[in-house]
Amino acid sequence: MIKLAMFDTKPYDKKGFDKYAADYGVEIKYFEAKLGEDTADLAAGFDAVCAFVNDSVSATVVDKLVAADVKMVAMRCAGFNNVDCRAAHGRLAVSRVPAYSPYAVAEHAMALLLTLVRRTHKSYIRTRDYNFSLSGLTGFDLHGKTVGVVGTGRIGRVFIDICRGFGMRVIAFDPYPVEGIDYVDKDTLFAESDIISLHCPLTTDTYHVVDGDALSKMKEGVVIVNTSRGELVYAEALLAAIKAGKIGGAALDVYEEEAEFFFEDNSDHVMPDDVLARLLSMPNVIISSHQAFLTEEALDNIAQTTLQNLSTFFCENVVVNDVCGGCNGACKNK
Repeated sequence: MIKLAMFDTKPYDKKGFDKYAADYGVEIKYFEAKLGEDTADLAAGFDAVCAFVNDSVSATVVDKLVAADVKMVAMRCAGFNNVDCRAAHGRLAVSRVPAYSPYAVAEHAMALLLTLVRRTHKSYIRTRDYNFSLSGLTGFDLHGKTVGVVGTGRIGRVFIDICRGFGMRVIAFDPYPVEGIDYVDKDTLFAESDIISLHCPLTTDTYHVVDGDALSKMKEGVVIVNTSRGELVYAEALLAAIKAGKIGGAALDVYEEEAEFFFEDNSDHVMPDDVLARLLSMPNVIISSHQAFLTEEALDNIAQTTLQNLSTFFCENVVVNDVCGGCNGACKNK
């Protein structure tokens, strides 16, 4: 049996992994703690660890895992910006789940957008108190609006299909274009879009792709949607633009300093992050807690793909969905 230590485990993670673990010859020990420098020693005695988006696989963590004779890090997510690939190269196999459900994330992006522009969250709260006034609930049609999509991978393309179903004009930016999409440069996208939705990975090139300079080039009243990675948006610049009235609204499923707060119940604590607290207080901002992936189908696919990655590596010595093996230590990630 392959002994796996799973970090940052939540109840919804266990269902799929428990369902399929025996089929792939994997025995799992669940840890609620996040993987990091202080918890990496818990991996001693395990063949592999399973990490998630807010775990840390830094150089120090890699050293500790290697010292503990761990052979593989199986990321149960698509992103791997929290992995030090240079440190892991040639020492630890690292895999990921590249496509668990593009529909889950794209549909959540549209759900956030619709909620924001049609004020359905405010209407729900009002009617619970028997307040049926419509004052302050005026939204706008998506039909005919221009949506700029940054990143046209699987999720971005599904989101584009959804937007086209609403009768929206779609323009996009991606250094790797595909057929059937109207591509423009970033400045044109920023200038022409009524709505901008981010669907790109976090790299050195996309870090703070929405910063103060980018925001200054956007239309007055533009709506920004981010269901990818928090660091794509410079939160302080976004907050300043919202306060100045430049930004009409923001729908965020991620936040650049989310690791300390997201996935946890902090309702009994004072929010120490002033930027996040201010964003949450804004009437034209919706924040969900990195929820976009969370569907039954996605969780099932995540479990199966992660376990398949582990089984293939330990049984066939092949890294499927490789993250770091092909970079020869030159990966931009870290």
